[in-house]
Amino acid sequence: MGFPPRPTRCLRYILTALLLTLTLHFLTASDTIASWVWPLTGANKHPIDALIQAAEREFAAKLSKSTQTLAAAAAAYRKRRGRHPPPWFDKWYKFATEHGAIIVEDFWDQIYHDLEPFWGVQPAQIRKDARDFEMRIQIRDGKASTESDWWWTQIWLNMIQTIEHLLPDMDVALNPMDEPRMVVPWEDIEVYMKRAAKTRRTADVRSVVSDFSPLPPVGEASQEHHGDAQPIEWEHDEHYWPIARRGCPPDSPARLAEVITDFDKPPSIASPFSLAHMRNGYVANYTLSTDFCQQPDLQALEGIFVEPLSTSATKSLIPLFGGSKLFRNNDILLPSPIYWSEEDRFIGAEGASIPWASKHSSALWRGVATGGRNRETNWRAFQRHRFVAMNNASLLAQRADPPPNFALPDKRYALPAAAQADLPGWIARTTDVAFTEMVCLYEGFTPTCNYTAPYFAPVENVPMADMFQHKYLPDIDGNSFSGRYLGFLRSTSVPVKATLFREWHDARLVAWKHFVPMDPRFGDWWGILGYFLGRDREGTADKVGERIALAGREWAGRVLRKEDMAVYVLRLLLEYGRVMDDRREVMGWVEDLRQEL
Repeated sequence: MGFPPRPTRCLRYILTALLLTLTLHFLTASDTIASWVWPLTGANKHPIDALIQAAEREFAAKLSKSTQTLAAAAAAYRKRRGRHPPPWFDKWYKFATEHGAIIVEDFWDQIYHDLEPFWGVQPAQIRKDARDFEMRIQIRDGKASTESDWWWTQIWLNMIQTIEHLLPDMDVALNPMDEPRMVVPWEDIEVYMKRAAKTRRTADVRSVVSDFSPLPPVGEASQEHHGDAQPIEWEHDEHYWPIARRGCPPDSPARLAEVITDFDKPPSIASPFSLAHMRNGYVANYTLSTDFCQQPDLQALEGIFVEPLSTSATKSLIPLFGGSKLFRNNDILLPSPIYWSEEDRFIGAEGASIPWASKHSSALWRGVATGGRNRETNWRAFQRHRFVAMNNASLLAQRADPPPNFALPDKRYALPAAAQADLPGWIARTTDVAFTEMVCLYEGFTPTCNYTAPYFAPVENVPMADMFQHKYLPDIDGNSFSGRYLGFLRSTSVPVKATLFREWHDARLVAWKHFVPMDPRFGDWWGILGYFLGRDREGTADKVGERIALAGREWAGRVLRKEDMAVYVLRLLLEYGRVMDDRREVMGWVEDLRQEL
């Protein structure tokens, strides 16, 4: 339950939104829009050029923080985390270096974002919630096991078994759903974080405990007393936006905006809420672009907010692990089973090495019409439907005003002359975007549906390996994250990533260096196409695309390997083992400091 917004905040929100809307309208309508899009300092200067240069600097700054010794890694940990490293940190470091991992403390930021609130929960409660969850992996005496035969659990078990000998006793609760599960109210998280802050200190070296407590054998009843522990309640509401937004600050646009319930009309695409993470029409802050708390219009533009495929959410903070989550979910991230299993349909390794010069100068996307439960009254609010429709030359040629579920390019984007003269023809020549199957709620789940038949004609699937024959590969969220992202990054094509989901590897990747980011509204898609596949800008655009493709491939080969996933999970579970231990505030690895003493 949230605090009621104060009238002054509501008024300020309304006035700000109105001002931004008027500003955006003026900029869009202005004949001098090109000068606002990018101040020219040269004949070929483009806003994407500046973003790429900034990305190069950001990536160099990340690499400059790499550590080469155990003592340096421990020092970087204490500086960034405010605590001693967990017990067995030396074992983690040895495992990481033996497997060729690059040690940059920033790479593990997601772990601490996920686990920090649990420092405000009693360890016994964490242990109970993990032990009682129906789907879990147990680790005892260096051996991992599970009673679940769900395929995701089996893959996660295989992952953990590669490091089981380095792990303390624990129970790991797992989310079997595509969708994330926890949305703890922002006000409650603030309480947990304040409690956690009181524990953040580097304990006196002489009092530090350097080992973990054992747990009772699997199946043996615990004798622990849990006080007034409340049962976990699960919500199954079809409309997810009211659930999701409770994780936002009370004065955020998402909490203040009116809840939309009518999706049976063309959505509003041009929004001032994107300006905070955009610069001159393109994504400049990728992390902020995934924070829906600042973008309440997304409640009518993303299937998960409208009606997810399945909803089972809770306000309780429990130690639940999963493969992806929205920015304000409280699930603990593991590498997805799809990434660990490396199935060819998601990785496409056979075609991943096609030389850039041998590829088609075009963008390709194939996929199923997922994103949630699309119906006759809500399909216009689904992101994949929007992206496919705006790349449909036949729909563009109809010149509907407004289009059924997307927005035509505005003057923020200086499209090439060919696109200005014949947008449908230009899109037909530069993109190949289509659904392979329509999954809709019409007489149950069916492969085709009457209400979208006028807009979409499913085509044959393209195997993942064949997708790499194209230079640009858009990656669009489905029911949750897109499982093809790792395969795209490992290829010689450029991933064009639009997402609201967070994954374990986000801190390792730099937008505009390793991939091209795209706003979740997709309005900048026109400009991205124009930059890379429009006028050639003396041949430089194609070279820029190749450089991003190869940089992403090379970097993925260094920090997104299965070995890197194991290194990440080992560190995550050592931290998790500490936070659930009653002695956690005096636990740590301090051998380097003891040697100094």
